[in-house]
Amino acid sequence: MKAPELGIRIGLHEHGERNSIADLGVKVGHATLIEGNDIRTGVTLLLPPVKNPYRERLFSATFVMNGFSKPIGFVQVDELGYIESPIALTNTLSVYTIANAMVKHMIGLNPDLRSVSPAVMECNDSYLNDIRRMAVREGHYFEALKNAKLDFEEGSVGAGTGMSAFEFKGGIGSSSRVVEIGGEEYTVASLVLANFGRREDLTIAGVPVGLYLKDYPGRGTSGKGSISMVVATDAPLTARQLGRLAKRAIVGLARTGGYAYHGSGDVVLAFSTAQTVPLGKEPEMISSLPDNSLSRLFRATAEATEEAIINALLQAETVEGNGHVRYALPVERVIEILEKHGMVERD
Repeated sequence: MKAPELGIRIGLHEHGERNSIADLGVKVGHATLIEGNDIRTGVTLLLPPVKNPYRERLFSATFVMNGFSKPIGFVQVDELGYIESPIALTNTLSVYTIANAMVKHMIGLNPDLRSVSPAVMECNDSYLNDIRRMAVREGHYFEALKNAKLDFEEGSVGAGTGMSAFEFKGGIGSSSRVVEIGGEEYTVASLVLANFGRREDLTIAGVPVGLYLKDYPGRGTSGKGSISMVVATDAPLTARQLGRLAKRAIVGLARTGGYAYHGSGDVVLAFSTAQTVPLGKEPEMISSLPDNSLSRLFRATAEATEEAIINALLQAETVEGNGHVRYALPVERVIEILEKHGMVERD
């Protein structure tokens, strides 16, 4: 279950209907690889709500808090201010394989295509997965594409299969928020691939839960790892404004106990579904909210990202692999700790 279903309230803004990035019409698909004793990895694919992302490009921006990461496609996003592909998540040594598969996908949709910038993000799952075997194949991209839907799984699935967070089992998590600006409602959502953090640092709803759980079994590689964050909104924002939004995801990361330690790659890709980038040569009008109205979106981004990370932990299951074990977060114990601090809401 996600945080709200357990009575854990994170932030002030209300959730979207699905409390996930699907509230923006983004479909998510997974390909999960569990083979033998040492393969625990996969692919997660995000499909923005357009028929052809190469032709219907969406305004986008990136932010890199700590660059110990190997994303593909960020340079062109920073230069041109849009994405022109789906967004994929996988393990560190598989970004190139998945990028190749995504290029083939885009060629299939656009027979005249001569250049494309695939967006692929990663974290290192080598604690539970024998990453050197490079088990992810191009076919797994297309499996994730086939599986893409609005009601998607979170936790130890897809790219999150072998990931760790705060020395517990990590993985995929998502959350959304709804805000009102100028009489209009807008949604902001975050989806994360959580693979970072020291046990003692874990903070949930402002409570230092990790300190209470520091002696819980399954510790190892303290503080190492990364997080890839994807933020989506239906608010009409320019690429510059989306860059400002992306930075606020780091506020949510920090509130969970993320400190961007050396060895941690902390990166954000943000995009808006409100309008597509004009492709013609004639002048066209685009719309955007005024900068002085963005504060609620900034807070909503931080809240959605904070909860997305906690949701990844709450929904992940214990996984053994590659000679190690990552235990699921002991949810009942966490609820007890939060109740003592008055941070659990009961109906």
